[in-house]
Amino acid sequence: MTANDASTTDGPVPGERVRHGTGVNSNRAFPTSHHPEHLDPFVLFERFYIDPDQGFPMHPHRGFEIVSYMIDGGMDHEDSLGVSNVAEEGEAMRITTGSGIRHSEFPAGGRGCNGLQLWVNLPREKKEVDPDYVDATQADLPTEEHDGATVTTVVGDDSPLSLHTPMEYLDVRVSDAYEWTVPEDWTGFVYGVAGEGTVAGDAFGEGDVFPVTDETAVELRTDADLRVVAVAGRPHDEPIQQRGPFVL
Repeated sequence: MTANDASTTDGPVPGERVRHGTGVNSNRAFPTSHHPEHLDPFVLFERFYIDPDQGFPMHPHRGFEIVSYMIDGGMDHEDSLGVSNVAEEGEAMRITTGSGIRHSEFPAGGRGCNGLQLWVNLPREKKEVDPDYVDATQADLPTEEHDGATVTTVVGDDSPLSLHTPMEYLDVRVSDAYEWTVPEDWTGFVYGVAGEGTVAGDAFGEGDVFPVTDETAVELRTDADLRVVAVAGRPHDEPIQQRGPFVL
C-alpha cells in the first residue's frame, strides 16, 4: 500500500452524498471528507440513484476498470465498442477502459434504478490495454448458502467477471453471523446496502463503509437482516492519480 492510500479510519464511517453534474445522486463510500484516501487498488466506490429522466450521456474513461452491480431496476448501457445491454437487478457488468472508451448509462424502461459502481485502478503497465466489456446475469453469478448468510460472488471464484487486478467482490446477505476472510496483504472494504447490524463489533447500517487495511477476518452480525458488499483486492503499490473520468 502506498503512503497516500493508507487509511487513518478506525471503524465504520458514513458515506457521503454526491450530486453529479447530470443531476444523478450517489452515496459515495470513498474518497470523501470522512475517508479522503483511495483504497489501493480501488479508486472509488458509490451507490448511484438514477431517476427516470436522468442519466449519464456518452462520456469518456481510461486507465481503470469499472464494475457495476444493480440493486434495483435496470440500467441501459451503450459504448463505443458497439455494446448495448440492459443490466437488471442482480446483474453486473465489467468495463475495462484501458486506452480509452466512451459509454452512456440511463435507467431502462422509464423507471428509476439504483446500483453500485466500483472503479479499480489498472497497474501502470496495463494502462493502455484494449478496452473491453463483459456482463453477467443473476444466474451467472454463483450463490452459496452458509450458516448465517447467503453469499453471491460478483467477482471471484466461478464468476464470469474477472479483472486485471486480483480481487473478490461478494454480495453478503447476513441473517445471523458471517466471517469474511480477507487474503493477507489485500486491501478492501465493507459497504452497507440494506438493514443493520455490526461489522467487527461496531454498529453498521445502510450507506456505511468499513475500510479494511490490516484485517484478515471481519465478522458481520445482525439480529434481523443485514446486506453488505465485501470487496478486497491486491494493492498495486502505485500512486492513484484520478483526474475526473481518467485514472493516470
